[in-house]
Amino acid sequence: MEWIPMNRTNTLQIRTPEGIVFSLLLAGSVTRFLAWIIDLACIAIVGSIVTTLLSVLKLLSVDLFGAVVVAAYFVISIGYAIATEWLWRGQTLGKRLLHLRVMDAQGLRLEFSQIVIRNLLRSVDLLPAFYLVGGAACLLSSRAQRLGDFAANTIVIRTPRIFEPDLEQLLAGKYNSFRDHPHLCARLRQRTSPTEAALALQALLRRDELDPAARLLLFQRIAAHFRSRVPFPQESTEGLSDEQYIRNVVEVLFRTDRS
Repeated sequence: MEWIPMNRTNTLQIRTPEGIVFSLLLAGSVTRFLAWIIDLACIAIVGSIVTTLLSVLKLLSVDLFGAVVVAAYFVISIGYAIATEWLWRGQTLGKRLLHLRVMDAQGLRLEFSQIVIRNLLRSVDLLPAFYLVGGAACLLSSRAQRLGDFAANTIVIRTPRIFEPDLEQLLAGKYNSFRDHPHLCARLRQRTSPTEAALALQALLRRDELDPAARLLLFQRIAAHFRSRVPFPQESTEGLSDEQYIRNVVEVLFRTDRS
């Protein structure tokens, strides 16, 4: 995949090898700072608990207690971000609450090494105080990246709430020949993963956004994939375009209450 450079904007476009363009909403420096404030509060709470538990070290040495507390705070502050971003696929608690997510700058899967790098460099972005270096980098970057993002090749995007599509409007008025074979429909639902079902649905929802050539190629590949999953009889598929084939598949997967 490749990203399409744009002038100062809050949108990043990524083009796939098939020529399909996806738009991502970049998170601004203010929103990211607010998410960091929430995460900082979480770190402070955990740090306070750990400090209380370590207070027994004062009986041995006050200096030892101070050194261990400083080391523990560093581990907690870095470990919190690394652990949550890895477990929640690019999100800390602050990012989840503000609908932000870290992702690879080319739209690829976020690697653990990228999460480690961007969080280890957070101490540099924090200089001299209150994320001044990181905030300045975000303002100057066309992709709103702080120094840690540059080093790890990551971006932070906004993930607004997605409302459930109106399937009745999307699938209305079309006869589905697949419904004549309920046992094959059941097998199709059994063999299709949630990710595959979501991909087919999104292809239908965004079909008007695609170039004609990319649209034909996309539905051709998706239809070939589902044909290999569960082959329907020839009389049920004869005369169906690839797009109509996917429409029938989506109707079977998402409207299971119909007879």
